[in-house]
Amino acid sequence: MLQNLRGAEWPPLRVLLRGGRPGIHGCVWAVLLAPCLWFVTVPLMAGYVFARSARSRAHRLFPSRGHRYEDPQVRRLQKARALAAAVMSLLLLAAYGRPEDYDQAQQQYMMRLAVTPPLLLLSAPVVIAVLYRWAAPHLRPHIGQRVRAAGRAALWYVGAVTAIPLVMVGVVMLQRRSMATPGVPWPAVALLVPLFWLLAFVVFATGPAVRSGFNSADIHAALPALLTGVLVWEFALISLAAGGLPPGPPLLALLAFLGGPASVSAVAWWEIRRLRTRYGVQLRG
Repeated sequence: MLQNLRGAEWPPLRVLLRGGRPGIHGCVWAVLLAPCLWFVTVPLMAGYVFARSARSRAHRLFPSRGHRYEDPQVRRLQKARALAAAVMSLLLLAAYGRPEDYDQAQQQYMMRLAVTPPLLLLSAPVVIAVLYRWAAPHLRPHIGQRVRAAGRAALWYVGAVTAIPLVMVGVVMLQRRSMATPGVPWPAVALLVPLFWLLAFVVFATGPAVRSGFNSADIHAALPALLTGVLVWEFALISLAAGGLPPGPPLLALLAFLGGPASVSAVAWWEIRRLRTRYGVQLRG
């Protein structure tokens, strides 16, 4: 059962309570029917139902399917490049880093996690527009249809992210209004239900959405590589503006700053070349 929870689909609540048996176990009934445990069991069961609903919606919009043109050699090179970059960063920090450099590295890592989804949403339309202009005229209608499908999924994500602070503001306002009257602030409690669903949806959707580039591979097989090449330079500029060059002598710091995005761009371009030579995927074609 735990393997099912880690898999692509969560079982319904009644199946989860049965644990693979034809009926609910007696010990489970004892816990569910114990009044002293209702303050725990009821929220847990309701939370599971809402979390399962949000997770199902997130995985339908951003399915964790394999790439259509999966290339093991490209994946191995990407992993080797990422490992080499991590080792190089650690060596620079160990050799030339100061205590504040370690804190700055952690802050930049957290910043990347927070900035990646909005930066990807802002960059993708620009890259798609360039790709659309490159494409042959007879292929543009097909690209347009795929863009609309991917755009609907992206709008779901943007709408959820935008709605979360709005619902939070609504909860706070309703709580302040209800402070003057005794009793449970039921309107504010009712707003917590969609807030929980939205938070769960964003948690479950962010990883698959970022990994798939908001379904960019469905638009064009080369689009994830193009987006990666663009994003890595945007991240480099953001890191430079936020924290400056990496620690070390000026020449070495400059090489480390340029080497990361340059190597990612080289791997991305090699991936596009292999898509063209092995699978016939053309950027202009």
